[in-house]
Amino acid sequence: MDELLEGLRAAGEETRLRILFALSHGECNVSELTQILGQSQPRVSRHLKLMSEAGLITRHKEGNWVLFRLRDEDAGGALARAIVDLLPGNDPELARDLARLEDIRTRRAEAASEYFRENATRWEELRKLHIREEDVEQAMLRLAGPEAVKLHIDLGTGTGSLLRLFAPQARQAIGLDSSRDMLALARTNLETAGLRAVQVRHGDIYALPFGDGVADFVTLHQVLHFLDDPQRALMEAARILSPQGRLLIADFAPHELEQLRTGHAHRRLGIAAEHMAAWLQRTGLALLRHDVLPPPWRKGETGLTVSLWLAQKPGPTHQDSPARLEQAE
Repeated sequence: MDELLEGLRAAGEETRLRILFALSHGECNVSELTQILGQSQPRVSRHLKLMSEAGLITRHKEGNWVLFRLRDEDAGGALARAIVDLLPGNDPELARDLARLEDIRTRRAEAASEYFRENATRWEELRKLHIREEDVEQAMLRLAGPEAVKLHIDLGTGTGSLLRLFAPQARQAIGLDSSRDMLALARTNLETAGLRAVQVRHGDIYALPFGDGVADFVTLHQVLHFLDDPQRALMEAARILSPQGRLLIADFAPHELEQLRTGHAHRRLGIAAEHMAAWLQRTGLALLRHDVLPPPWRKGETGLTVSLWLAQKPGPTHQDSPARLEQAE
């Protein structure tokens, strides 16, 4: 009762209702909200602080930015969404706020598209060397199976392709990447796909900003060959997995294309199956399956074989709880 009353008091002001309405369409930082609302940053920050303390919204730091979104769990999240559902969709002020938000999204998309255009040649050059990405994704879907996922965490999320791929199975999903440029592109892709329940975060793969055992499904798609210490990253992935949680990895098998070190910043020329088996054993994960996807054959050319590994954390299953999902935020 006290939590609901606090949330109602925190929402009971016109500007705060407008903020809740804006955040119901996706996460924003303080600067973006000041543009939407036409108010000063200190004033908007005070409103955000009050609603965050009341449990209506969540905040997380990403470099110099602090991003806000509607809370997903608990009574505060349910109350925030119930309030938003009651707001009149034909209200002129809310319509203006939404138009300003769309302008901001358009600018985001333009910046992300520019980044992709500048790097498109590099990505396309690499794609020609291995099986189609669509085929890799379908193989990952088959390997993971159709079972529902409570919390999917995608490490090194890049453009957010795996978040979109597994969105129909996941109740909650979070992508993490160290590149803010890639995160901007991922946010644009997720917004375009209408996946508002999916989040992306800036973070360090060696020091994940998640509690122990919060996720029942973790993915690493073409990430490990960029890392100096893949074993350390796998230890972190295993730490955040719940008992019986699964880890799905896609990466290149060993190859001799030395140009990928200089042209694509690859630290390793593929991952050997025996190395992966040893790494997983050290992390305490059981290897369930290893599949291989050969490259397209072209006369006189050497391609890249893609390997898929599915591993599982041992231990008894246990019921998930809102507290665990909240911990992941």
